Amino acid sequence: MLPTILQSVPDTSELTGVAGWAVGLMEAVGAPGAAIAIAAENLFPPIPSEVILPLAGLTASAGGFTLVEAIIWTTAGSVVGALLLYTLGRILGHERLSRIAAKMPLVRASDIDKTTAWFAKHGWKTVLFGRFLPIFRSLISIPAGIERMPVLLFLGLTAVGSAIWNTIFIMLGFTLGQNWHVIEPYMDWLQWLVIAAVVVVIAWWVTRRMLLNRREGKHLFHGE
Repeated sequence: MLPTILQSVPDTSELTGVAGWAVGLMEAVGAPGAAIAIAAENLFPPIPSEVILPLAGLTASAGGFTLVEAIIWTTAGSVVGALLLYTLGRILGHERLSRIAAKMPLVRASDIDKTTAWFAKHGWKTVLFGRFLPIFRSLISIPAGIERMPVLLFLGLTAVGSAIWNTIFIMLGFTLGQNWHVIEPYMDWLQWLVIAAVVVVIAWWVTRRMLLNRREGKHLFHGE
């Protein structure tokens, strides 16, 4: 039976939302759970990898799995999630995806337009360095598929960029876990600070997107 993060890191059972879901998943199936969580983050950008990855590091420090396993599995999850979006872009194409995006809540057709234009301008660099940018790191896989970037090149660049990004945040969580005795007295407020930060970021993104959608709807209604 896999050791859980709760055995070495107290009070994380109180984590809720995305953080609680990610910890529960990693406790249930080990390192592959981290891969599933990160693949979901690629497919649903509002899920923050900046929260999931440190939790994977914490779990590794608690003995749930090794540090190397955490990095390998999360990178694999990143690649799988990116490949699904790449395939979607390759099959559906720009126009069809834009029409689908326009009908989805909190998604705008202009998201597809902007990332496609960015990819056309900067090419392969967007796939590699785009992995370091929230939201964009997921969306950039779609224009790569639309423009039919060679799949092996896409997978290689995605793996390298994701490995770097994942390692940074996993190491932060792992280091935190290794020095748990130092921060344990402050865990209560630190835990709520993390939860509050996640809630604020998600609320800001959703609110901003809803306001933009409403503004565009008014413009269309008034014929502007």
